[in-house]
Amino acid sequence: MKRCIVTPEVAKHRIFIWMRTDIVPDHKLHVIARDDDYFFGALQSRAHVLWSLSLGSTLEDRPSYNSATTFETFAFPWPPGHEPKESPLVEAIAKAARDLVAKRDAWLNPPNASAEELKRRTLTSLYNARPSWLADAHRKLDAAVFAAYGWPVTLTDAELLERLLALNHQRANESTLKPIGAK
Repeated sequence: MKRCIVTPEVAKHRIFIWMRTDIVPDHKLHVIARDDDYFFGALQSRAHVLWSLSLGSTLEDRPSYNSATTFETFAFPWPPGHEPKESPLVEAIAKAARDLVAKRDAWLNPPNASAEELKRRTLTSLYNARPSWLADAHRKLDAAVFAAYGWPVTLTDAELLERLLALNHQRANESTLKPIGAK
């Protein structure tokens, strides 16, 4: 693999990025050994971010990501490694994820920006401002992920968590996912 998915353990915003595999990550990063845009999109979706905020802990006022309680228990649209090959649903998530990353990268590194300007362009400052183009890119990603689940995009946070928990329990009964509350 030439890249992997990374998120910081503690951060104001739950953001996932691509990291080259020739970089040695710090112990405060959670590294997911997948290099496909579908998986990245599922992780960056509202479903996973809400799940991680709900089941994770906090450090002061910042959410803390915990692989055991947030990643291992998350019910992806399909169990990892069982995604349907050449599915238009998988490709829609991958495309929306690529678009989100391309837009974020273009904002982070605009052509002809000064070094001073580049210092101010961080993902935290971007997500603090949450411009409409970023919100739109996330809406498109969420719509693709919700379509893969077969769920409406109009679910409230509580309804979304209910459905994710039900799917977690169903998969746990099928032995493909660690059930919530398991030791």
